[in-house]
Amino acid sequence: MDYRVIKEGDLFFLTGLNGDMAPGDDQGHGLYTKDTRFLSRMEAFIDGEKPSLLSSAGDKSYIASFRLMKDSKDEGAIELHRERFIYGGILYERCTLTNYFIDARNVEFSVAFDADFQDMFLVRKYRTGDVGRMEEARAKDRELTLSYMGADSQRRETRISWDAEGGKAHGSGTITFPMFLKPKEQRVVTFFIAPITEEHAEPEPLSYDEGLRKLEASYAQWYANSTRVKSDSAVFSGLFERGLQDLRMLTLDVGFGDTTVAGLPWFAVPFGRDSLITALFMLPVNPQLAKGTLKTLASNQGEKTDPWRDEQPGKIMHEIRYGELVTTGQSPFSPYYGTIDSTPLFLALIGEYYRWTGDLSLAEELKPNMLRALDYINAALEAGNGFMAYKQEAEKGFPNQGWKDSANSIIHEHGEYAESPIALSEVQGYVYQAKKSLVPVFADMGEHELARKLEEEAEELRARFEAAFWMEDEQCYAIALDKEQRQVRSVTSNPGHLLMSGLPEAGRAAAQSKRLLKDDMFSGYGIRTMSTGSTGYYPMSYHNGSVWPHDNGMILLGLGKQGFKEEAGKVISGLLKASEHFEYQRLPELFCGNDAGLGYPVPYPTTCSPQAWAAGTSIAFLQAMLGLYPDAPKKEIALSPFLPEGMNELKAERIAIGNGHLSVSVTRDAGGASFNVKVLENTTGYTLVG
Repeated sequence: MDYRVIKEGDLFFLTGLNGDMAPGDDQGHGLYTKDTRFLSRMEAFIDGEKPSLLSSAGDKSYIASFRLMKDSKDEGAIELHRERFIYGGILYERCTLTNYFIDARNVEFSVAFDADFQDMFLVRKYRTGDVGRMEEARAKDRELTLSYMGADSQRRETRISWDAEGGKAHGSGTITFPMFLKPKEQRVVTFFIAPITEEHAEPEPLSYDEGLRKLEASYAQWYANSTRVKSDSAVFSGLFERGLQDLRMLTLDVGFGDTTVAGLPWFAVPFGRDSLITALFMLPVNPQLAKGTLKTLASNQGEKTDPWRDEQPGKIMHEIRYGELVTTGQSPFSPYYGTIDSTPLFLALIGEYYRWTGDLSLAEELKPNMLRALDYINAALEAGNGFMAYKQEAEKGFPNQGWKDSANSIIHEHGEYAESPIALSEVQGYVYQAKKSLVPVFADMGEHELARKLEEEAEELRARFEAAFWMEDEQCYAIALDKEQRQVRSVTSNPGHLLMSGLPEAGRAAAQSKRLLKDDMFSGYGIRTMSTGSTGYYPMSYHNGSVWPHDNGMILLGLGKQGFKEEAGKVISGLLKASEHFEYQRLPELFCGNDAGLGYPVPYPTTCSPQAWAAGTSIAFLQAMLGLYPDAPKKEIALSPFLPEGMNELKAERIAIGNGHLSVSVTRDAGGASFNVKVLENTTGYTLVG
């Protein structure tokens, strides 16, 4: 990572490794909320000079720190230690200056601020549009306010205040602090920076220490409410702890309970596909995240046919934005619905949540949303000749609308791009899983006829799919069917998601799992998005040869469910090896698909990190290793553990299932070929089955 980013709630702060944001940089650095940059410059100076960087740390997801200095060689230095976090809608930054000269010094410490209030899409140069105007900055004692009147007639302000005496704000946006420092003497200046909109009044700042204490207490509560995991593999334990911490940072409540944003820095908003998959991964650790995610997405369910936003009645959104281009109608992301998989994943998550928790009340609450989603899916199946397919309608939307949404991701074996409507393999699996998993949900709500119908429709889809998608010569499924329902015969990772859905018949499921682990698909660090032998492959491609941890996680859930332990262990071991090469052992959104023989994974140049579904991948490891698949309607818990190479002990405590908890330990026996399983606690009332 060549940046530092922290987030809390819907506020995040992105800077360079030295903690600064310089004017005119093209990295998009800034303080953001509601898809608007409320601070575009924050540069620290000592005696008018930028200090040099000594160290930069972001090992905790929620706090960043920087050590800098202005020195005279072999004489001494003025050290600047910057520490920052976000809490309660305020960015806290504590600046500690220390005199390491042998004599007293007069020092001028200054910080230059500015704000352009640009929409995120403008910052990233994804869109152009009509915007508002800056207003004159206002300064008073220990306070500077930067202000903007938007084209949407909304005033946006950034309030900068500080606690140290003697600071003076200048019209340029620079705040100066003259200091006299004796040898070893320290002076501290704390800034409190708050974005303000007409909808949200200015928050009241706490002291730096009190704010940090409350923030850390919220993380402690997150851990207390989550499953505890220990192992003798430091690599797995580190990856799991990093993922759980990052997932806490990436949570957001927009009024319906906690959900996760997609990732930082560019996708700090609720998503359909990303948030749903993350919540699916989180079920063994914190199933309540699924509840908040489902309610959030239900609140934005499509209500009408609107080609501008690719909206249709019953459809679950892809992504929602809140910036000026959206509020003025210049962008369709209010929300944008251009995704084919969010709706079946929404229903599949309801079914999986019920399997884990036995909580029928959520399904009862969301029953109208479920019925509308089913109507949308069934209409799409009918329009797609029996398969769920997409076609871009929105002029400024996405041409490809599965998780591989880049324009070149669906490519025929001879090099031509598939024409839409396109029916993706994994999407048919999600539809199958949605309908099958909702059978017991509707049955237990007394909707027996609908449950029977869903069962029949799922099996009919399975038969159509098996006839249309299987590639006998490749021993795997095609990525998609094009508009003429021809197979798109690329060998890709997409069909690996089918294993989770349970759609493939047993022989083909086994063949598909083996195909994913052949050398052309498995890099040694993970399963590639595309085979090295397929047209369009290159290792630096976003979707045609790279390795995505979440993609591997979805495949792992299926490998574990189907009992393909050898293949699952190989994938887990590869990703664990890869994780050791990334800063703070944080698996990024993706990395390049070069072979592991190179000795290290090649970073993808513009990846998001942390990314929610990448952070959740280690939880998919846990579920696959435990072979843990609860079935609340049957009051059973499937448990069939294994451990990957290099791990001999694993303990998972207080896994929330039904109305109770399950705690288990797994150890490798002395011979190394089998595993001993000990149930430490089972208050679920459910029967364990092997």
